[in-house]
Amino acid sequence: MSLSRRSLLAAGLALPASAALARVPKPQGLGAMLVIDGLGGVGDPYSPEDQMTLSARAIAEIRASGLTAVNQTVAAIGNSPKVWEQAVESLQLYDQFLASNPDFMLAVRKADDFLAAKAQNKLGLMYCTQDTSMIGTELDRIAELKAKGVRQIQLTYNLRNLSGDGALEPADAGLSRLGHKTIARIEAERVVLDLSHGGARTQAEAIAAATRPPLISHTGCRDLFDHPRNTWDRTMKAVADKGGAVGIYFMPYLAAGSKPTGEDLVAHIVHAANVCGHDHVSIGTDGSTIPMVIDDKAREAARKDWEMRSAAGFAAPGEGPDVFTVVMDYNSIDKYERLAAALQKRGWTMAQVEKLFGTNLLRVYREVW
Repeated sequence: MSLSRRSLLAAGLALPASAALARVPKPQGLGAMLVIDGLGGVGDPYSPEDQMTLSARAIAEIRASGLTAVNQTVAAIGNSPKVWEQAVESLQLYDQFLASNPDFMLAVRKADDFLAAKAQNKLGLMYCTQDTSMIGTELDRIAELKAKGVRQIQLTYNLRNLSGDGALEPADAGLSRLGHKTIARIEAERVVLDLSHGGARTQAEAIAAATRPPLISHTGCRDLFDHPRNTWDRTMKAVADKGGAVGIYFMPYLAAGSKPTGEDLVAHIVHAANVCGHDHVSIGTDGSTIPMVIDDKAREAARKDWEMRSAAGFAAPGEGPDVFTVVMDYNSIDKYERLAAALQKRGWTMAQVEKLFGTNLLRVYREVW
């Protein structure tokens, strides 16, 4: 599969359409707070299709968001025969992307790189996979991925692979023997284990097998809204008990009708904190930093993405040609500032917001790496 710059930077996310914004708002109240998006993306709707260098406008808007770093997926999911080659190609393109933006981008390879990105007013970029299909039985590839910069590996993506069942598999058969070996090798390489998109039994068995803090980097609370991409309370609590963290996404799966409100998002975050404790919750938006503009171009892109995902078999319930991967109430550059304010209204302290926004993930990364 040949990857364009636009598909590279989208990495499965719906990019915002190019449209004029009146001004770039300045974040207020975040200050020196570390803000890590545990699963997101960096896109630039303002530059030409094949340009690797981010535009001045995109850089200004990302900086204005207050985001310190983002965990970016390398584009390789599913059981296609060329998935390893796709992963390698994607990693090469992301390296080119980093090299093309040295004054703004900083590669995250160790925990202190998050702090360096904040201190230097840069955006940290961390690499992850959202599947182990590109690894399969070749467990030495985990070391190869780490050498190429990958610092987090997700076990499954919705469907079954050789390691176990994803969230959409009706049998929910759990981990395979290879899955246990894969987790052991991930941990031996000091890479973070991510259980997002996993089946409920796969998640439970993987957490039990883990010896280091695991993550569910982007999910919702299934006890609030029963959707296969969301996670049951007992599983979230098991992650917390292992020292890990559960990240809440800004996705349609937070509410019936696939159009969650800002109150729905806050409710899921508060619920996860009540279940896990404030030391074990995080943010994984599963979206782009720059706000999405819903116009005809965006609608056509959403329709094509849904058709592709449906044909591949990994479209989740609630996806559709007119469903956008965003919580519209927080579809703004200042979403982190406004989310902090909304949580404070619910009684959260700024210290608790700081844990949610970044320091919980920093602790997990530091411990595992």
